[in-house]
Amino acid sequence: MWFRNLLPYRLEGSWNLAPGALEARLAERPLLACTGLAAESRGWVSPRDNAQLVYGQERQMLFALGTETKLLPASVVKDAVKDKAAQIEARMGFKPGKKQLRELREQIEAELLPRAFARRRMTRVWIDPVAGWLVVDSSSPKRGDEVLSQLRDTLGECPFFPLDTVQSPVVAMTQWLSAGRAPGDFALDQDCVMKSGGDDPAAVRFARHGLEGDDVRRHVKDGKSVTQLGLVWKDRLRLVLAEPGVVRRVRFEMIEQDRAEHDGRGNADENFDADFRLMCAELGELLAALTQALGGPVSR
Repeated sequence: MWFRNLLPYRLEGSWNLAPGALEARLAERPLLACTGLAAESRGWVSPRDNAQLVYGQERQMLFALGTETKLLPASVVKDAVKDKAAQIEARMGFKPGKKQLRELREQIEAELLPRAFARRRMTRVWIDPVAGWLVVDSSSPKRGDEVLSQLRDTLGECPFFPLDTVQSPVVAMTQWLSAGRAPGDFALDQDCVMKSGGDDPAAVRFARHGLEGDDVRRHVKDGKSVTQLGLVWKDRLRLVLAEPGVVRRVRFEMIEQDRAEHDGRGNADENFDADFRLMCAELGELLAALTQALGGPVSR
């Protein structure tokens, strides 16, 4: 249940849906299996593998977008087109042209797609209407766009927008690394990626390496910008901040240690309630601190 990646969106306007009302709306667009020639389908699924589409606690809401994708490897289609083209050449005495090959590919994809294996994935979403956050458990902006697009189709509107801060993460991270320290309750960790400008940028990556030394800061002096930076927050969370404001590889170190020591105590529902409460509190505070460290949000 713990989010490992944070793709944050800010609430611009109002959010009046309670968990029960949101559940009723999501239930109108559940995930359905891909049928016929459909290569992909999207819909809402339970974030807990039960019948409940929205889990709510103290106005915090957790739900999930499900995606089913047909797996049709390009190599399989390519081989089938090649075999079919060889048959046509043997029968007609000449090789198929580009147009005929394109039609062959479309025909073969239409024949194979209904029999292709399907893969499902789930993307969890957390809404904090009090603090004004929607957070997608993903490091991919494309995945976030899918969630917001599906919400818009389901609700008719989606008053959440990508977090825009006064200072861009790249500029801020570059300044922090150059200074050898991060602001507030943040501290530099041991991971960093820097890139130079231009059409063919050079990249330097440090992993499990102290970032306060001159060997690291020399790359900033040479004109490279920081695109990923490992941070520690309050000695409780480890994370990697990356452009364009994505938080990756979140580790709840103190909480995970405490959970390991108390593993097996309490029933599943009680543990889920406690974990969700803790996660919301920690991530809510983290996002507020991170936004402040980047100069605050830019209002639309």
